[in-house]
Amino acid sequence: MKRGGDLAVAALAGIIAVPLGLVIALLIRATMGGPVIFRQTRSGRHGQEFRILKFRTMRDKRYEDEPDAPRITRLGALLRRTSLDELPQLWNVARGDMAVIGPRPTLPEQVVHYSPRQRGRLALRPGLTGWAQIRGRNSISWPERIELDLWYIEHRTLLLDLRILLGTARMLLRPTGITAAGGVNPGFPVPAETPAATPAARVVLPRQATAAAPRLAREELPR
Repeated sequence: MKRGGDLAVAALAGIIAVPLGLVIALLIRATMGGPVIFRQTRSGRHGQEFRILKFRTMRDKRYEDEPDAPRITRLGALLRRTSLDELPQLWNVARGDMAVIGPRPTLPEQVVHYSPRQRGRLALRPGLTGWAQIRGRNSISWPERIELDLWYIEHRTLLLDLRILLGTARMLLRPTGITAAGGVNPGFPVPAETPAATPAARVVLPRQATAAAPRLAREELPR
């Protein structure tokens, strides 16, 4: 049932996304050259890896140690701010790699540090958007995000999904929490940082020190 709904949403969104995506692809090609699509390995349902798709937002490095920030083009910054760089993930939904709503897919190097409880986050297909996305996105720490995702998996209903879709629409109009401060997602999960379980929908956990998080290129940060 949920899979049918995902395909229906992807098909309806594709009516707008395909022509808009073609325009974006032409602009990326004109300003940065190829490739137009950025591909990255992520962990999906039950830990099965797949290649997530995004529009490219960073130009190539001019020298080996060039910082990330100057590489984000004006077009790339606009795509990130509006989340239009995520449009190609409708193809991931159509393929069955992802769902419309679910925990955002993370990097395999994060998943290997999940505790048995945190691995419960992999019970569903990862989503284009989710409960953690509308509750803070990248502005909250990984333990908080994981707990919010686990709460969603336990309490998911059609009504909750509709609430997430409405919350996502609001976030697209007033974007917040797109990228963590300094380009680092705080509280990169390691076993020692596993938070205690909580049944409450509103999870308030201590922020983890960003120093414990490996620095990844901004293009590579899970969003």
